[in-house]
Amino acid sequence: MRVNRILLSVPLVVVAMVVQVSVLARLHLPGAVPDLLLLTVLGLAMVYGHVTGALIGFGAGLLADLAPPADHAAGRYALVLCVIGYLAGLAKPENGRLKSATGPMAVVVAAALGSTLLYAGVGALVGDTAARHVGLPSLLFTAALYDLLLAPFIVPGVMALARRADNDPLAETNAAKSADISSGWLSSGTGLKIGGQRGGLRMKTARARVARAGRIKGVKRL
Repeated sequence: MRVNRILLSVPLVVVAMVVQVSVLARLHLPGAVPDLLLLTVLGLAMVYGHVTGALIGFGAGLLADLAPPADHAAGRYALVLCVIGYLAGLAKPENGRLKSATGPMAVVVAAALGSTLLYAGVGALVGDTAARHVGLPSLLFTAALYDLLLAPFIVPGVMALARRADNDPLAETNAAKSADISSGWLSSGTGLKIGGQRGGLRMKTARARVARAGRIKGVKRL
């Protein structure tokens, strides 16, 4: 992972975790709890890709496993968010830009359902049957509903911050990319290459000098 990605991802994950534990978990909503940590991981994964998304998801999940009042085995939610971050990173657009909000919203719904099912499945393997007592269908519906309602306020902002951090002009590679993009934009906007423009200006200057010298010689002959 790049340093700028780490410097952005760590504060976002920590803030999301604090808000989820101190605010969202205390709303006592029916069914599931809005998963702000999941939405943060999704926003970062859809910009950084599947590898970085898996690493961020694992770190965020491990933080959730260790943060109070966690009542499950450590590593359980880390596994869930690692898988979700990896799969969400596969949905990263090729050009880095989203054409519509349909794709991210579908990713949010799929992630909410998938994380709930995977968390319940891992819990069943370790003997945790809490999902059966609450009702898995109710958890799935409320998790998808809450995350879908919260996503428009979280995911676009996280993705915008991630793109801005990933295009840091201080980095050499990003500076080179910016230069290439600027050159391409100028070339496409004028219809001429920058080198051709410079050569044309030089030729015009030389012709002007020759013409001026000819006029001066003509005046002297007179």
